[in-house]
Amino acid sequence: MRIGYLECFSGISGDMFLGALVDAGVPLETVQHAAAALNIGARIEARKVTRGGIAGTKVDVISPENGAKHSDDAHSHHDHNHDHSHEHAHEHEHGHGHEHAEPHTDAHHRPLSEILKIIAAAELDTGVKENAARAFQLLGEAEAAIHAIPVEKVHFHEVGAVDTIVDIVCAAAGAAALNVDRWIATSLNVGSGTVKCAHGTLPVPAPATLALLARAPIYSAGPEMERVTPTGASILRMLNVEYAPLPAMRNQAAGYGAGGRDTPGEPNLLRLIVGEAEQAAEATEPIAVLEAVIDDSTPQLLAYASDLLLAAGAWDVYRIPVQMKKGRTGMQITVLCAPERLAGLREILFRETTTIGAHWRIESKVALRREFAEVQTPWGPVRMKVALSTTGEVLNASAEYEDCRRIAAEHGVPLKQVMREAARAYDVSRKEERP
Repeated sequence: MRIGYLECFSGISGDMFLGALVDAGVPLETVQHAAAALNIGARIEARKVTRGGIAGTKVDVISPENGAKHSDDAHSHHDHNHDHSHEHAHEHEHGHGHEHAEPHTDAHHRPLSEILKIIAAAELDTGVKENAARAFQLLGEAEAAIHAIPVEKVHFHEVGAVDTIVDIVCAAAGAAALNVDRWIATSLNVGSGTVKCAHGTLPVPAPATLALLARAPIYSAGPEMERVTPTGASILRMLNVEYAPLPAMRNQAAGYGAGGRDTPGEPNLLRLIVGEAEQAAEATEPIAVLEAVIDDSTPQLLAYASDLLLAAGAWDVYRIPVQMKKGRTGMQITVLCAPERLAGLREILFRETTTIGAHWRIESKVALRREFAEVQTPWGPVRMKVALSTTGEVLNASAEYEDCRRIAAEHGVPLKQVMREAARAYDVSRKEERP
């Protein structure tokens, strides 16, 4: 499996993603051809720049609307009818949607339907056009939801629309050329501060960006500026990006895509790592680890909370004694769960225990493939949980506790005897299966 891993420590925008693709080895001609195929008078240029002393590739969209090549000052050529209180980290972004109650004939705005027609008419691979159209549809739907209007009434400012069309279509073409099977990203640094637009002063991330990111993990760090743009968020959705730690993989290429500004102390770059997944990586999945340390609770209270956490979907809950400050003995409670269950389980922890703080992290989990087999004992059937290697070899087999417990209670037989008999029956059945 070929993996593309995006490190978004300084966010992501359309030009940064294109720059990372080109820097990682996608031929510049590939994205230039995609831009030309749109037939809207736009072209792509790329150049080497440094950000924080690190070399990267800066991609520029040049069109009749923006009139000249982008400078390194963010939004140096834009007239989007919404000035920003803090300059953006990236260029040619924010093709914001605007409501028009009646059909709009102003040449400075394009409706979503017209943009989709431009994409459909381009002489590009069907898959590239479908992905780009889906990204623009998602962007249009986000804008429509924010302004409470039908998506058909969303119009994009001409300059923003041209740049965004080129960014998204070229991103789809470049990603296809990279031939990645699975896209993964880090948590997203969305930036901070505010943005002034036609609808007033709004916080970063912009409303459309926040809507597109849905359940993506986000945080804010560094100087006040917008770091994840609507186009960048649309590209992440288009690629069906997963958010997880760097998986086991063999590095084959890396690229750095540069934003429009050189921010002090923090390189304004997007890093892309491309490689082949290691064998073990195919069996990994993200796991959330939630922990709290408590020194003012009773064993009964913690036992009750543990039962509630398990009933609410935790994979496992365990407690270990720890020594806290001033020599106090406390209890650390650890909860393992799927990342999407983290918020709900955290609320149970706060509600049902005396802790006033908790911490959590996302790690990688690898699990053996499991199957169930049934064996016959003198007292009735018992299910066996069988763990298999990737080649199908049986590595472990254990009797299901609840089955053995029920038989032991019903027949007055020691539990350990039932478990031993189930294991023996399974070994016999395995020998009979072998030629």
